[in-house]
Amino acid sequence: MPRRFWIETLGCPKNQVDSDKLVGTLLADGLAPAEAPGEADLIVVNTCAFIEDARQESIDTILQLDDHRRPGSRLVVSGCLAERYGDELAEALPEVDLVAPFGVPVNLAGEPATGVTVAGEPATGVTVAGEPATGVTVTLGPRRGPNAASTIPAVPSFDLLNLPRPPATAPWAYVKIAEGCDRACGFCAIPSFRGPQRSRTRQAIMAEVEALGVQEVVLVAQDLASYGRDQGRGEREIVPLVAEVAGLVPRVRLLYLYPSDLTDRLVDAICAAGVPYFDLSLQHVSPPLLRRMRRWGDGERFLARIADIRRREPEAAFRSNFIVGYPGETEADHDHLLRFVEEAQLDWCGFFAFSREEGTYAAGLDGGVADGLVKERLAELGELQDTITATRRDRLIGTGVDVLVDAVGVGRTFREAPEIDGIVEVPTELEPGTFASLTVSAAAGPDLVAVRCPEPAVSTTPHGPPGPSRAR
Repeated sequence: MPRRFWIETLGCPKNQVDSDKLVGTLLADGLAPAEAPGEADLIVVNTCAFIEDARQESIDTILQLDDHRRPGSRLVVSGCLAERYGDELAEALPEVDLVAPFGVPVNLAGEPATGVTVAGEPATGVTVAGEPATGVTVTLGPRRGPNAASTIPAVPSFDLLNLPRPPATAPWAYVKIAEGCDRACGFCAIPSFRGPQRSRTRQAIMAEVEALGVQEVVLVAQDLASYGRDQGRGEREIVPLVAEVAGLVPRVRLLYLYPSDLTDRLVDAICAAGVPYFDLSLQHVSPPLLRRMRRWGDGERFLARIADIRRREPEAAFRSNFIVGYPGETEADHDHLLRFVEEAQLDWCGFFAFSREEGTYAAGLDGGVADGLVKERLAELGELQDTITATRRDRLIGTGVDVLVDAVGVGRTFREAPEIDGIVEVPTELEPGTFASLTVSAAAGPDLVAVRCPEPAVSTTPHGPPGPSRAR
């Protein structure tokens, strides 16, 4: 019986891609996925460390998995938490067999590999279920601490980014087109542990898209629109990439767009790809606060751009996220954000409390906002946006929509990104992985109910129905 693994993924879609690639290496090395963590010989927790709440969730998950793992199994912690707090994490969590920062899963079947190793070093003897490890080496990153080299490169010699991954198990998949970030936003620690931006080749991306065999590809990166221009060198290639991916799959969705890089060419490319969904990384709208965040823009510019896109494509959907309680945020700044949310009428919004991250510019700023006041502001913004989202969803009742069926009874139109937005309840006889033209019959908050069209309905699909469904 093959040894079994379990991978627990926390955090953003980019982490999910990393986990998928790790799954590919483990499958290639002869391991099989476990049905539950308690049945696994090897448990890997791919952690998030973006903000304090994410770090706490990662710690809680590690401890919970340790409580339920079977005797002889091995628990490995990877991802952003491991990269950012390597030795400190290892000392704080003796339950963990290995804390493994970023690097590369390596398939060494048939070679004299032993256990879960550290990049560039001999195997550390972490074996599975008490057996000698034979041909299963998962190289997850460089060692940290007193035994480490005096300098650790900001970019691993080889990235998870470049590894193959298994075919998708859903009709959609995230595809990471770049790793790292060249920006210096005041609140963000990501460049300090993900490194500078490094873009994949278009050939590698297209090969992955084709191999996944999905109906919808969701392109992700820390700074998506900067794809192709790394550390100030090269040309942005996101527009031709979107067009090329759209030639292979019916739907191409983009997540995480920096507003200053949303050019007319990129807007046109997104609309031409049939998914006019704009996920804009705005963070706030107050000019002085955005300067303090080391961010571009202001509310007026953002509103003008949103209006321009709606003139081009009236059915366009919008999502954004905003930080609440950034140091120096005044009542006037908060009121400015409330007015923006009301006027912009975005389909989806997320609001997050500021998290003071060690090593960032914002960590040393004065003007902290009291926790109680942050909670009040979050509640006020959330209530306003919930009303806007519900109203916009109600307006779709009676209209025709093209739905991608993700699972039995569940689908999405172009307006809903997977996992983060609402869903569409669809007839259970519809086969997952196919498209269906339906009529919206009801709405419940963020979710819709759609039924087979009894008669022609007014369509809210921007460019007509998608092409023929690809076999999966």
